[in-house]
Amino acid sequence: MDSNNMNNQNYQQQNYRQTYQGQSYQQPPVYNNYYQTPQIPDEYKPISPLGYLGYDLLFCIPFVGFIIVIIMAFAPSNKNVKNFARSFILAFLLGLIVSIVLVAIFGTAVFSFLYNF
Repeated sequence: MDSNNMNNQNYQQQNYRQTYQGQSYQQPPVYNNYYQTPQIPDEYKPISPLGYLGYDLLFCIPFVGFIIVIIMAFAPSNKNVKNFARSFILAFLLGLIVSIVLVAIFGTAVFSFLYNF
């Protein structure tokens, strides 16, 4: 790399202000690698769609899955796994409450129909 190109690159990477029609703005930083991926901490690493499918299948195992869901809701260091397990628990509880309400409504309706018959 020649020195002229290095000086130009250093000049582009500096934070400087330019004026355009009376307004000043800051030049965005120039990266050497256009496809540079940001460094994400391990606790915020995303989960792949197959990872979500695997966790979903693991959580659906009777009894053992429920214990694993409770452990995953509090233990792992990855926030995405923790939030997915918590949402699974909330969906389970919501389904349980709706099921109890529907059984109570239809149970009383059937009981009253048979009692008056």
